[in-house]
Amino acid sequence: MILDNLEITDIGDEGKGIARSGNMVVFIRNAIPGDVVDAMIIRKKKSFLEGIISRIHKNSPLRIEPFCDHFGTCGGCRWQHMTYESQLHFKQKHVEDCLTRIGRIQIPGIRPILPSPFTTGYRNKLEFTFSSRKWKAPDETGKQQSSIKDIAVGFHPPGIFDKVLDISTCHLMTEPSNRIRNYIREYIREHNLTCYDIRRQEGFMRTMIVRNTTTGNWMVVVVFRDHEPDKIFLLLEMITREFPEITSLFYVTHQKSNDDISDQVFHLFSGEPFITESFPGLRAGDPEIYFRIGPASFFQTNSHQALRLYKSVIDLAGFQGNEVVYDLYSGIGSIAISIARLVRRVIGIESIPSAVEDARINSMLNMINNIDFYHGEAEKLLTLEFIAQQGKCDVVITDPPRAGMHETVVKALLQMNPGKIIYISCNPATQARDIAMLVPKYHVSAIQPIDMFPHTTHGKNQYC
Repeated sequence: MILDNLEITDIGDEGKGIARSGNMVVFIRNAIPGDVVDAMIIRKKKSFLEGIISRIHKNSPLRIEPFCDHFGTCGGCRWQHMTYESQLHFKQKHVEDCLTRIGRIQIPGIRPILPSPFTTGYRNKLEFTFSSRKWKAPDETGKQQSSIKDIAVGFHPPGIFDKVLDISTCHLMTEPSNRIRNYIREYIREHNLTCYDIRRQEGFMRTMIVRNTTTGNWMVVVVFRDHEPDKIFLLLEMITREFPEITSLFYVTHQKSNDDISDQVFHLFSGEPFITESFPGLRAGDPEIYFRIGPASFFQTNSHQALRLYKSVIDLAGFQGNEVVYDLYSGIGSIAISIARLVRRVIGIESIPSAVEDARINSMLNMINNIDFYHGEAEKLLTLEFIAQQGKCDVVITDPPRAGMHETVVKALLQMNPGKIIYISCNPATQARDIAMLVPKYHVSAIQPIDMFPHTTHGKNQYC
């Protein structure tokens, strides 16, 4: 079914354009407010329809030419056909809508969103998948012609778990990221190595992680299914020779059915066991801050905006110098270390053991001695006994995963009753849900959106 002459009036879920046809809401992929389009309906529900553009009658004034050859298929940078200024507008609007519509929360005016100084090459981490099933555009019959010999190194298209789009150039990370990926692809072909087939759960090459820092460090982690030392070491030796920029090269052998390698053994093949990021002092006269990042460490994926994030935390908290601060989901300690010199004590809680280890090392690296990091899930660790042992809490900083905070954590915060809670999130919907549960005791006093992911529908928000 095709619907004609739909005017796109807004942006909705996952960045889809919103139109109306009669009493039905229509979500249209890659449509922008101001477009007038015909849409082919690909999904029908009782309350809405979903479609794809079959024809554009009128281009929105916000529409620009996408810069990536993979736009529309990859799904990673869904808004690159929209001016950056309008991206910022709709991200800020999404934050406000989530709070007022989902959370039904009374809010003050939102501070202007902080734009990213770089809109390409801003990521410090990418993960690529090796696959024996290369995604191809459907032919005129609507079928995909694929072969088991069609290898791909890239990303899964949205909603497709068993095929991978072969990426020639990704604009999210600076070089040599593309050169490394393309070199390994050619090596695989020349040496007849197999790539992973997720359906059959077989194939030698699985995934690859590439990380970098603003200091010029590069880390590569290559994940293999089987431990075949001759094949592994020959490939890694060739990577080392070809890319002297790589300062840390790891490999992992991983036979589980999913791609989660956080519980696997990371074998260092060459270089240092970590890369190091450094930031200038967050206040005038403060010493430089250093962070050691291991192969399994979580670190904000936009380093330049991470610095602004930490400065914003300090601004929102308004520390006086005698506070006891809880840093929930503390990762490698980046926030805790950034604020440690401004407060009396910081208590960090993190569920990943390697991250806790990194956080303690990072504290020593920065000569910080007023932070205690505890390993455990926040919902299990934040007991009345634990809170009593640590003493009165003045400020809580929480930066949970996209799923938000466990309900037990929210209840613990209400029992702790800190003077301020700073909630950092990349998912305004779950953030609004959690804040709504805190409203009986708290009110939102400030909101600071930060664009951590240009050209995507995601951002980062801080509420105080």
